[in-house]
Amino acid sequence: MLDVTAIPVLKRETHLPVIVDPSHAGGKAWMVPELSRAAVAAGADALLVEMHPCPQDAWCDADQALSAPELAALMVELGGIAKVLGRDI
Repeated sequence: MLDVTAIPVLKRETHLPVIVDPSHAGGKAWMVPELSRAAVAAGADALLVEMHPCPQDAWCDADQALSAPELAALMVELGGIAKVLGRDI
């Protein structure tokens, strides 16, 4: 489970970068884009996203891995969110 409210709290209370893992938080590839967008909007400094050229053939974490085209499309969306917030990727 991803507690997005923890992101701004950590940013305020520590000097450390906040890194979010939407792949493991959701456990399913279809959840990764939504969780990633929420994390960036909440101020995350970095994301850890599982990617595999053929997710169905991945030996580990196949259910939560995005394909390369899915990751590329997600990065475009995340760039747009970051830009609105005055940040870049």
